[in-house]
Amino acid sequence: MRNWLPLLQCPVTDLESRLRTEAEANPFLRVAPNQEISYDEHDPEASDRIEDEDFLGADDNYYKKDAQKKSISDVIEATALYQKSLYDALFEQITDRLFPTPQSKAIAVSIVNAIDEEGFFDGDMEQIAARHDVSAEFAEKIRLRFERFSPSGAGAKDICECFMWQLRDYDPDEKTYQMVKTLIYNKERLASFCKEEGFSEAMAIFKRLKSPPAIDFLEDSRQIIPDIFIFTNGGELEVELNDPYYPKLAIDAPNDAKKEEFIRAKLKEARDLIDAVDMRRKTLKKIGLMIVERQYDFFKNGADVAPMKLANISEDLGRNPSTVSRAISGKYLACDRGVFALKSFFSIAIDEANETSTRAIKDYLTRLVKEEPREKPLSDQKLLKLIESKFSVKMVRRTVTKYREQLGVATSGERKRLYLINERR
Repeated sequence: MRNWLPLLQCPVTDLESRLRTEAEANPFLRVAPNQEISYDEHDPEASDRIEDEDFLGADDNYYKKDAQKKSISDVIEATALYQKSLYDALFEQITDRLFPTPQSKAIAVSIVNAIDEEGFFDGDMEQIAARHDVSAEFAEKIRLRFERFSPSGAGAKDICECFMWQLRDYDPDEKTYQMVKTLIYNKERLASFCKEEGFSEAMAIFKRLKSPPAIDFLEDSRQIIPDIFIFTNGGELEVELNDPYYPKLAIDAPNDAKKEEFIRAKLKEARDLIDAVDMRRKTLKKIGLMIVERQYDFFKNGADVAPMKLANISEDLGRNPSTVSRAISGKYLACDRGVFALKSFFSIAIDEANETSTRAIKDYLTRLVKEEPREKPLSDQKLLKLIESKFSVKMVRRTVTKYREQLGVATSGERKRLYLINERR
């Protein structure tokens, strides 16, 4: 148990270095390097871009084609090194809320594929429209829905549009909004407005607008190595671990191992460590199988994540929920829908006493916004009070803001403007 828990919590990327540290203190333990995987031999854009049919076609995606054509090692090699990119973040936001029809989703995918690495739309809307047999005006309306995306401004055609989309996130009053808008469209001569009323407040917001919109991804892209792979083989879902990232452990036992107490102790430590690595693998494999069992419709039919608590898994594993929490922390799962943090499949309790989950709160928040008065949308502070009253929990406003942003819900000011636009139409 002493060896197993730290190894269970350890990310797969750090497993080899941790085992080498253990081996340095044990002269009878050898660690062979893991088999690192890279995309060097593949198309460099293949790990960043997803073709329309790969994203939408349940029968055509490359995981299922690979599962039929290649061995499991080939599937693992194709996905072992995953680059969290701007495109992954954008594809994850193509949901039913903004794109309720298969056609709108398909057009959205084409638009994402036409966004450059800085986050700007660099495609031909006429060509996209022709590909999907719609008018350019209709395709353009789909692109304009990207103003609700994160990072804010991604999908904009130019800096001015990018800044205008970002401006809505700050929810300024009308006077400040108009002044910032003026500054955006007159970027080359900002100083000429310095004597205007509200200039300082407007400049404070203007300075915070990001260009390019994907600057955070350019500066801080990170590698994610999945621990678990879910793929379809012969119509059935299968679970495999990222075995190439598990170092090979071996014991060099001297012939007179039984004679010295020191040698016997070190050999036992080595065997215990090997058993702990094996327990790590078995525990994560079981967790993967349990996630597939409870989230079958998510993996098989493209449904939303079903409600699931840590207690559901811990009971079946015969482990404490805190142990399961350690096991899923910092771990990822790769499937034909993308790469997901294991924790994203669980509704973690906000209040352990009444088992209020983040999912329940988010669902309620969504309902509140859906039913809110169009002439006076609910602010985050009002949403906070309603949530606290409904669930008898204590939260802070920034948590509600975070949940709202995760759901892709605009600020109250932006929602009000959208309601007015829709009414005029």
